[in-house]
Amino acid sequence: MRVIEGLDALAPPPGGSSVVIGTFDGVHRGHHALIGRAVDDANEHARRSVCVTWDRHPTETLAPSKTPPLLTSLERKMELLAATGLDIVAVLEFDDAFTKWPPRRFVEDVLADGLGARSVFVGSGFRFGHKAAGDIATLQQLGRWLGFAAEAAPLFEAGGEPVSSTRVRRAVAAGDLELAADLLGRPFEVEAEVVRGDARGAALGYPTANLPLGEGMARVPNGVYGGCAQTKDGRYPAAVNVGVNPTFTHDKAARPRLEAHLLDFTGDLYSRPLRIELITRLRDETRFASAEELIIQIKKDVEATRSLTC
Repeated sequence: MRVIEGLDALAPPPGGSSVVIGTFDGVHRGHHALIGRAVDDANEHARRSVCVTWDRHPTETLAPSKTPPLLTSLERKMELLAATGLDIVAVLEFDDAFTKWPPRRFVEDVLADGLGARSVFVGSGFRFGHKAAGDIATLQQLGRWLGFAAEAAPLFEAGGEPVSSTRVRRAVAAGDLELAADLLGRPFEVEAEVVRGDARGAALGYPTANLPLGEGMARVPNGVYGGCAQTKDGRYPAAVNVGVNPTFTHDKAARPRLEAHLLDFTGDLYSRPLRIELITRLRDETRFASAEELIIQIKKDVEATRSLTC
């Protein structure tokens, strides 16, 4: 998959393109269904499949105070989009100037002139242009004039409700990892560079990799989780604590972090990227009366985690 950034990099591919448009935070099952329509259409008509997305969540520009916690970083979103079979992803800057564009300019400059669109696929609630003046009817009308067909796909459902990034965020915030995984089509994950902690886990006999919880990213409630760690060398079951470690920390303003004990792992992870898939919630984070009591509980958490297949 080729990634192009910015309006100046747009160029119509030979034979035209089948385009899908969206924010695609989380790249969940609903997104896969929509993207799949564009990929199938491109394959059927010997075109290139192209995804148009943004360099940030639109609300970061339109209403910063209402920006939701993100499910994926832009880098991770690109990795997940690459796995859908797309040929090209065009990442556009969703800045203040872009929000002033009338619907017609977006359709002409991006879809028609920039990408040579022959088919365009969007979600059923798609709006675009200044003050969200454009909708699917606008897109279809302009498409007839500019030579492409536009289609709004119905929302993909799971468990009797539409799959949406908002619904995934609610599941994550509630610690319902089973529902989140069902909606995403994969486990909810946290990824960051490993930083140095206080080495307390090693002193207790259970060394941990410490990950900062990214500002503005979705996160689970404080607690202990069973999961899987993805390193450059392989996958390992991981007993994970998310929180402030209240047995040793009494500062109510302490910033939560993620500490993962990788089972049967030996090696140095400091300053390296680590991805933790959170599979199941084991228990609440608890303050123990002594380090000895904590060690007894950690042993139980590790044994519960060992049953996971990673």
